[in-house]
Amino acid sequence: MVPVHLHLSELSGKPDKGISRFWGNPDLPCGTDFPSYTDENGEECPYVFLCQINLKELALYDKENLLPHEGILSFFAKIAGYLGYYSGADCIGGSISAREDVKVLYFPDNESLEETVYAGKGPAVDSPSPLKMDFSTEPGLRPDDHAVFALPEHRPWENWDAPFEDWPILLQVDSFEGKDFGLNFMDVGVLDFIISPSDLERHVFDDVRAIVLSS
Repeated sequence: MVPVHLHLSELSGKPDKGISRFWGNPDLPCGTDFPSYTDENGEECPYVFLCQINLKELALYDKENLLPHEGILSFFAKIAGYLGYYSGADCIGGSISAREDVKVLYFPDNESLEETVYAGKGPAVDSPSPLKMDFSTEPGLRPDDHAVFALPEHRPWENWDAPFEDWPILLQVDSFEGKDFGLNFMDVGVLDFIISPSDLERHVFDDVRAIVLSS
């Protein structure tokens, strides 16, 4: 796989619907609820919205045609503690997560999207201001290691634990800071979303897992 590096920059004004970006509120099809889960106390909690990728914008860099070339791929995860909200119990850690710890949503049609705010009863997580996302096959000058199809360079072992051997990294998010947030995965580590080769081939994203890797 050829990594596609993500370069983030500040946006001027409100972002257009459906563009590739980090943070803010997700653009979801009309009538779609903001994804949430039930915590260990039986209470509803929102996932943290990390980013959305406009697959038409990514297509030029997806040399192996591994992802659809239309639609939106949106990433949510239990990482509020890494943004400094509440610690621990529900945060993804240093072993492969359960499937319910992340939510990756694919919408093939991006014509009926609307900004969606969490309206549930759980503790709200104020998302940082949205950042524009551009793509490149080059890492760029910034040290942040955000990438689609990242190589497992942060993994201290030869392979993932069974039964996840050889699952590729769908998205890697590095620890980084902005004007209104600090995202720190343990000791300045990375969050890797991994997917089975068969699900990637079929463009099915309902069993994506995640892991935090840190030195």
